[in-house]
Amino acid sequence: MKTSDFDFDLPESAIAQEPAEPRDAARMLVHDVASGATRHRVVSEITAELEAGDLLVVNDTKVLPARLAGRRASGGALELLLVGPTGHGRAWRALARPAKKLKPGEVVELAGGRLRARLVERDLDADGRPAATWVLELEDGEPGRESGGDATVEELLEREGRMPLPPYIRRDVLGDARDARDRERYQTVYARSAGAVAAPTAGLHLTEELLERLEACGVERAAVTLHVGLGTFSPVTAEEVAQHSMHSERFALDAETVDAVGRCRARGGRVVAVGTTTVRVLESCAREDGSLVAGAGETSIFITPGYRFRAVDGLLTNFHLPRSTLLMLVSALTGRERALGLYGEAIARGYRFYSYGDATLILP
Repeated sequence: MKTSDFDFDLPESAIAQEPAEPRDAARMLVHDVASGATRHRVVSEITAELEAGDLLVVNDTKVLPARLAGRRASGGALELLLVGPTGHGRAWRALARPAKKLKPGEVVELAGGRLRARLVERDLDADGRPAATWVLELEDGEPGRESGGDATVEELLEREGRMPLPPYIRRDVLGDARDARDRERYQTVYARSAGAVAAPTAGLHLTEELLERLEACGVERAAVTLHVGLGTFSPVTAEEVAQHSMHSERFALDAETVDAVGRCRARGGRVVAVGTTTVRVLESCAREDGSLVAGAGETSIFITPGYRFRAVDGLLTNFHLPRSTLLMLVSALTGRERALGLYGEAIARGYRFYSYGDATLILP
């Protein structure tokens, strides 16, 4: 397969800049793979599409407000996006812009001086060349505050950081009146396990009230954790799909969710994943017979057309970028030509795309 086979033209006006209000008012394109039928609903009507005995599996990762703006001692502006701990003390890895001007040992002020970061070393890519990420140590620039000098990096980010919205959602670099709203809306209502640098966006459409209605209809819910990383929304640049090196992401699947999937299979229900990240966890942990093995680790599973799904039957997801691994995963469920046809129909009907956009529900 060619990467260009998954390309399509999307008008800039179709890229959502704000979320639907309320969350479940977003539009939802529903497609039945077996019959080929397509329906147009809103997310709040998902209760009419799922059935008693079905299992909805969500990703409960929590997005860290890990975006920080600051200045070097020279006065030059910089921006950091902390992507995760290195596992050594308080050291974290961060995407830095600009990366090449920074120097090991340099101390930079962030958030108006309320935080400081000491740069340790610049990472190298697979070819041994300087990467865009640095290892740094973050510390409180105001240790006399209530949090004190013992505040964790996560606590400092909650206090001073901004949500790491994708670049296609336009916000001012050094502050935006919508930042407080983004803190709420770029987070699922069931987020609990901090560690993601991007939201599992399909779950942004679900409300507490809608989840309660689904439960009342006999639809069960279970959770996995996958900490969404920077590579999730990156377009594939290799000419051949098979040449793409898939990014890895940290995940956890507990025994409770394994049991819930087993019960769903036993009663003849459908396992419907909320988001491609949930699909990646379930399929990474599935045996050939479809049973799951609980565990935690990293997954670099790359799902493309021709893949045989073992754990997942249906998918609630957003509309994704051209040439992305996410679109390829959707195409694995529907077929490539059908997926592109659905995207073409969505564009023609004015659906909104990407993280704050509308949804599609794919059923077997």
